[in-house]
Amino acid sequence: MDDLKLKANILRALCLISTTTAGSGHPTSCLSAADLTAVLFDRYFSFDIKNPKNLNNDQIIFSKGHAAPLLYSAFALTGALKREELLTLRKFGSRLEGHPTPVFEFCQVATGSLGQGLSSAAGIAFSLRSQIQNSKLENQNMPKVYALLGDGEVAEGQIYEACNFASKNNLNNLITIVDINGLGQTGKTAFYHDLTKYENIFYSLGFITLTIDGNNIYQIESALKEATNNKSDQPFMILAKTVKGKGISFLENREDFHGKTLNEEDLEKALDELCLTKEILKDDSVLFTPSLPATNKANKTYLSDEANDNISLKNYDLGEEVATRRAFGDTLVWLGSQNDSVIVLDADVGNSTFTNKFKEKFPDRFIECFIAEQNAVSVGVGLSAYGKIPFISTFAAFLTRAFDQIRMARISNSNIKFVGTHAGISVGEDGPSQMGLEDISMFASITDSIVLQPADAVSCQKLTQKIAYHKGISYLRLLRPKTKVIYNSDEEFEIGKSKVLKKSDQDLLVVVASGITVFEALEAYGQLLKEGICMCVIDAYSLKPIDKDTIVDNLSNCQKRIIISIEDHYAQGGLGDLISKEFVNENIEQFNLCVNNVPSSGEKNSLFHKFGIDAQTIIELVRSISKKYEKK
Repeated sequence: MDDLKLKANILRALCLISTTTAGSGHPTSCLSAADLTAVLFDRYFSFDIKNPKNLNNDQIIFSKGHAAPLLYSAFALTGALKREELLTLRKFGSRLEGHPTPVFEFCQVATGSLGQGLSSAAGIAFSLRSQIQNSKLENQNMPKVYALLGDGEVAEGQIYEACNFASKNNLNNLITIVDINGLGQTGKTAFYHDLTKYENIFYSLGFITLTIDGNNIYQIESALKEATNNKSDQPFMILAKTVKGKGISFLENREDFHGKTLNEEDLEKALDELCLTKEILKDDSVLFTPSLPATNKANKTYLSDEANDNISLKNYDLGEEVATRRAFGDTLVWLGSQNDSVIVLDADVGNSTFTNKFKEKFPDRFIECFIAEQNAVSVGVGLSAYGKIPFISTFAAFLTRAFDQIRMARISNSNIKFVGTHAGISVGEDGPSQMGLEDISMFASITDSIVLQPADAVSCQKLTQKIAYHKGISYLRLLRPKTKVIYNSDEEFEIGKSKVLKKSDQDLLVVVASGITVFEALEAYGQLLKEGICMCVIDAYSLKPIDKDTIVDNLSNCQKRIIISIEDHYAQGGLGDLISKEFVNENIEQFNLCVNNVPSSGEKNSLFHKFGIDAQTIIELVRSISKKYEKK
């Protein structure tokens, strides 16, 4: 055990040296978990450092992402990177960022926004378990997923969502370690060192729990041995009481040193206490020797693109009334038959989002996440890291509560398809709490995201297929009410394009609509045409990227350079905003008809009229514009 103590102290030294060099970081949070990390990496972690994408590797997620220097140092001691590279910590261009991201190839998901790592670890554990289904691997050879949590983040509600998910799905390959050092950023954590309190909480959530002294090598060794030999169907949790700043006398249990680094003088004192020097950086001998993972020969290529010809795409007839959410459910089933990496997560609304259709056909690839949207998103991050194509669906309004998780999904380079149904005030009688009116803005703010809003069943079918094979964060915005099918089944839809529904050589202006407002624009067009007023109507089904070229082309043929945008969304960040960003400093007049106040319950048509996003409002606005320019 003296050898393990030395390795733990080398980890401490490397964390102190790298954070002092960086001039920022959280060294004391690393020191408390150094013993846990040393035993894990030296004795239990199976990982092929030459192939970090090996599907049979064990994985470790540092949910306490501020302890990133400890993660990097541990991999440095396996030979995965030169120890001197640790001196680039937090520097511009370095893969060793302040909190872990997949830029560091041994890290599967981004962490650092506390409370999310356990959910992502659970998603990876779920994926790894499915990897060996029907294979010849014994249960004890199943890849393990280790999640290192801080006690401060246990206050996050998502931790409890993740625990419920892990126990409900019998993720016995998930091993959680909670570093209970008792101190947060500003003082003691909620339960400080009350291990009984922690044990009661997590035992009640379905975990096998074990309390230990997390700075005692013998107890850590014994706990990890028991956890890795777990034969039950329950996830395992090690509750480790530790000392923040452990190993350095003048740092231990200090409440005023979170997120602070040592100056050079104090660093030398600390290294003296560890009986080490900075020369340790020049020693690239490998101290940790992770065992190679078992080879899963029976299931090495468990993802397939083989088609199931028994399921075909549904045909929709022109004029047929179909809700886009129903068309989504139909298309999802077909996608599932074409690619078995498609997996669906829903938040207890499957009979409203119509993902229940997928559940009926592919129950093993449907995950009921219940009313826990934040966990659902982070689980999707873990699934995506292992090649799955997660579709995450719920009401558009409820996705907004998971914005931080969506933001972190992008940092993780996740390939997730978000689907929000019941968008806008067209929800009607259910009232404002159920109306997604900020969702376009939210998803459009995510870098490189795709935001699509089909108006009918055919466009929904085609766009659902498009996002399935688009790499990155995608959002599909769907409707509760039925809408008429306006497109032929052979119509093609491309991301970043739009459809010109009405145009002539006498158009006064351009009306750009999306989703349900397309039908208001078409109704207004019919009435105005009877009055001799022509206008171009564009279905902007692709909100991001918006199809500027089509708008410009048709605007150039109009009598006036005027755009009327109409949307069932708040003004901020919606269709109108997305259009106006494309025409900054251009001589174009724009009118944006949108939901301009907090709505109420009511019948759809009444709400549309009240908030001025109906056909009548368009008609009156176009008439006034026409009269205004006639007088001129």
